[in-house]
Amino acid sequence: MNRRQFSRSLLAASGAALLVNPLRHAMAAEMDTAFPNIGEPIKIEGTPRKVTLAWSADSICTAAFPVAQQKGFFKKYNLDVNFIDFAGSVDQMLETMSTGKADGASGMALRWLKPLQQGFDVKLVAGLHSGCLHLLAPQNGAIKTLADLKGKTIGVGDIGGPAKNFFSMRFKEIGIDPEKDVNWRQFPEDMLPLALKRGAIQAAGLDDPLAHLFQTKNQLVSIDSNMEGKWQHIACCVVGLRGSLIRKEPMVAKAITQAILEAGQWVHHNKMEAAKMFEPYAPKVSAQELAAILETEGTHEQSVGKQLRDNVVFYANELKKIGVFPQSLNSETYANKVTQDLFIG
Repeated sequence: MNRRQFSRSLLAASGAALLVNPLRHAMAAEMDTAFPNIGEPIKIEGTPRKVTLAWSADSICTAAFPVAQQKGFFKKYNLDVNFIDFAGSVDQMLETMSTGKADGASGMALRWLKPLQQGFDVKLVAGLHSGCLHLLAPQNGAIKTLADLKGKTIGVGDIGGPAKNFFSMRFKEIGIDPEKDVNWRQFPEDMLPLALKRGAIQAAGLDDPLAHLFQTKNQLVSIDSNMEGKWQHIACCVVGLRGSLIRKEPMVAKAITQAILEAGQWVHHNKMEAAKMFEPYAPKVSAQELAAILETEGTHEQSVGKQLRDNVVFYANELKKIGVFPQSLNSETYANKVTQDLFIG
């Protein structure tokens, strides 16, 4: 059973609403920073422009996509959008955009940044929100902070995935060598709570929605996340568009991005209603539970242009520190190559 299949089976089995852990809820305290200036709406004249967007329909992180469809943000820009529920690898998704089978997609920055080195004709155009990665430990256990994990074992679903890379960067920040001072073990994600219970691992790194669902069902607490410190202002999930669309139809590219960002801003101020719109993609899970997940994310932290580019530079520099990117990589050059400012002037 892969992550997507398990995620959906867990969601389907969740049934009743679960209480939100107050410590985790506190991380999402509202700080209504100004949303980026995305200019005047771009009106695509004539017949609605058909657009295909790839997304992960089991992830509440991408709630802006169905919201943009249902609340008329795409229609506002004269866009006729078709969604592809994409279950393949990141490389396959980027190839789908590069070859024109999809015009755009959303995904986790830490999943996209390494594959983008391969030269896919895809540009990052916006950061959708921050947050959605959590390091979980037993609620009444000895592990309370990152420092407590020195010499301990952490379980992850993918030894090369976002959770392992992100928390490696966090360890590096506090002077702990993520390879020498911490042990990492890969488990099927559905086995992580059992591994914690049996003591095979002392913490588990996961992204939402599984992180939130495991936490509430297994008496776990989030001891660290990418809503901590400077990371709360760094894009976690990003929007990418195919490069040929940006070059040949820049106004269409801008219209797509504006619609998605406006929908994301609407999600920030209407989390419960957004959760209700997302309910069909998460059968038998209450809107309250979905809204609780949105509350733990920095839905007000969008980024475009220079801010997005600076986010990518920051990521690249941090990934160099843990060996994911080579030391020879010029972070500025890399960021200029993989991002596109659609809102200059």
